[in-house]
Amino acid sequence: EKAMMKSPLFWKISTLLGCILLLSVPLMMVRALIVERADYRSDVVDAIEHSTSGSQKLAGPLIAIPVTETLTRMENQKEVEYQRSWIYYWLPESLAVSGAQNVESRKVGIYSGQVWHNTLQIKAQYDPTRLTELKKANTTLGKPFLVLSVSDARGIGAINAPVINGTALVVEPGLGLNGGGMGIHMPMPALTADNKPLEIAFTLDLNGTGDFSVVPLGRNSELRLTSNWPHPGFLGNFLPTKREVSASGYSAHWQSSWFANNMGSYFNDDTDIEWPRLPAFSVDVMSQADQYQLTDRATKYAILLIALTFMAFFVFESLTHRRLHPMQYLLVGLSLVMFYLVLLALSEHVGFTPAWVVASLIGAVINGVYLQAVLKGWRNSLLFVAALLLLDGVMWLLLRSEDSALLLGTGVLLLALCALMFLTRRVDWYALSLPQSNPQKPQSKDDDTLRIWK
Repeated sequence: EKAMMKSPLFWKISTLLGCILLLSVPLMMVRALIVERADYRSDVVDAIEHSTSGSQKLAGPLIAIPVTETLTRMENQKEVEYQRSWIYYWLPESLAVSGAQNVESRKVGIYSGQVWHNTLQIKAQYDPTRLTELKKANTTLGKPFLVLSVSDARGIGAINAPVINGTALVVEPGLGLNGGGMGIHMPMPALTADNKPLEIAFTLDLNGTGDFSVVPLGRNSELRLTSNWPHPGFLGNFLPTKREVSASGYSAHWQSSWFANNMGSYFNDDTDIEWPRLPAFSVDVMSQADQYQLTDRATKYAILLIALTFMAFFVFESLTHRRLHPMQYLLVGLSLVMFYLVLLALSEHVGFTPAWVVASLIGAVINGVYLQAVLKGWRNSLLFVAALLLLDGVMWLLLRSEDSALLLGTGVLLLALCALMFLTRRVDWYALSLPQSNPQKPQSKDDDTLRIWK
């Protein structure tokens, strides 16, 4: 144990590990700054949502029919009549929603968020035979009204109201139902006695941020949506049956029926509807992995980058017998940490990839000039700089190729291990571990200035 404590190799490795731990402190500070800047951006997105409208879930149209039923019961051995009232929800047999979505960016300072505008064509068909159970002698039907629910009424734009029996319906704010909720309702004329299918068609402009959802109320429902946004996120209860995504936008088609969603169970008589819990077709206007996500992911590879750099210096020392001061290790390590700070600052203005290129070149210039003096020549300096640029390129590929990141990262570590084993295959580690005796001949002046390992 005493021999190990006197071993130069032991103290060298311990000092390098200490340098890596010391560099983790500024690295954590950079990661905290990334989180802080990302929070600023989130605040801007929230501010845009508060000044426009938020995510939208469209449910409807459905027809609400007030029902009053006259019943009898026994009170004090007498038959007494009483009335019970509730709302009957008449759901469509078929529901077809098609729309065009236009997404635009809104900037606040250096930050931006997305706002979308949907122009929707809504068609629904109702089967009057479904109302047979309501046609009883002791039942009175009130005036029906059409209900259309949305999550944020501020996003409702122009409405081209449907026409029934030659009369355009009047659009009123609110759902007209107990239990609250946002949306609109339209009083309808009294239902006719014939059994002709009732068709309702109208257009609606709906604005929002984040995701857009449509509840498949019909026994057979479909949604067709085209957009100029190239980064959709398909989520919700149903994936689209067809979708096409390109650099110019996307188009998607959803389809569902009551066999799949059991929609009728959500609309029981005399029950408040929990609109947010209804299953829906959904698509989110997502941003690609933004500069904060990418920079944060990049800092997770920082320790690996520093360790590989230190390993290269250690191998250089072992092969050339030229000693490097721990402060020189620390300064090179700090330049690698500064790479991430420069990357963060530039990416907010020019984007992630250009910022990565510029930060890599800045780091290469700084380390190239510094290592030329430390390593006593441009040849070794340029070799290290080239290796550093190569590592930066590999790290960029790791960030951009999520599907093969594990494979690529494993390949990098395997190559680094192979290079280490090949370059040190003839190194006598026992000789390096032995305590050094007093030198018999004096060292050169240059060696004395670099040597600190005891």
